[in-house]
Amino acid sequence: MTKKQLVVFTGAGISAESGIKTFRDSGGLWENYRVEDVATMDAWTKNKSLVLDFYNQRRKQVLSAKPNAAHKFIAELQTKFNVKVITQNVDDLHERAGSKHVMHLHGELLKARSTKDASLVYSLNKTDILVGELCEKGSQLRPHIVWFGEDVPNMDTANYLAAEADLFIVIGTSLNVYPAAGIIDFVKPDTPKWLLDPGEFKLSQLKKIKHIKQTAVKGIEKLKEDLFAYL
Repeated sequence: MTKKQLVVFTGAGISAESGIKTFRDSGGLWENYRVEDVATMDAWTKNKSLVLDFYNQRRKQVLSAKPNAAHKFIAELQTKFNVKVITQNVDDLHERAGSKHVMHLHGELLKARSTKDASLVYSLNKTDILVGELCEKGSQLRPHIVWFGEDVPNMDTANYLAAEADLFIVIGTSLNVYPAAGIIDFVKPDTPKWLLDPGEFKLSQLKKIKHIKQTAVKGIEKLKEDLFAYL
């Protein structure tokens, strides 16, 4: 029997339960930095050293974190469903938990890329990118992150996956960061949908989603009960 296609869209809330902070934790600051100072092209142009150091520290934080029960639950679903993960997160916790098909909308912290040719992407085998480290075309390496104001290259593919979903789950995201949050609009109206997040949402935002108002880790048992009804 062909497995149903289950698309899981995750945000910062799932990684927060592994100890990874987000810029929304404290009034728009990210680890005490203004987002404008470390996560924009203007910031990169003005102070490469600061931007690189910021992401070098974030990289160390990610490497010390571990996948939590929600990451592992998503990976386990692969035995029952054809699971595609679309994440706004830049960590690799989904992959370390065992998920095989993960699309990162906002880039990957454990990779670097050329500032001259965005197709030149390199896996890092160390924590730091340093000023003066160049790609094969001679330009400075930068974090492989989609900064604020930059295009999201995988967005069209993500929207296509959402449209093809038999079941659709949203975990740990406010659905406020666009264009990524717009993915929900591409899910077919009759596709069963769940939102696992403790936040408050307007009825217009829920778009006929079943809202499990708990954190990712606490809510997976209820989600599991619901999902297995579709096997």
